Amino acid sequence: MKNVLIRLLITTILIVVLSHFLPGIHVATIKAALIVAVVLGLLNTFLKPVLVFFTLPITLLTLGLFLLVINTGMVLLADHLIDEFKVDGFVNAFVFSVVLSLSQWFLNLFVQD
Repeated sequence: MKNVLIRLLITTILIVVLSHFLPGIHVATIKAALIVAVVLGLLNTFLKPVLVFFTLPITLLTLGLFLLVINTGMVLLADHLIDEFKVDGFVNAFVFSVVLSLSQWFLNLFVQD
């Protein structure tokens, strides 16, 4: 449970930092960033596996690159669900999702299971 909270805190901080550096990403407050982190975590836990299953042929055809589009869709859905979080377009959401995923991967290397 402690690791989940640490990973959630890491994601929240990354969302705040990325919203300051990436154009087109707007987060109103740190509380909103925490909500975005929770919503993205829930979407990636429950919705993403279903989408990956149904898009498996195109994912295999594109050698896994379609997973980037699914991640972008998760960010755009979070934008739609949360009023304090705004993304200005697909390209901004794409860049945000890629940078967030890479940053999470790197920083989560330091969190022990």
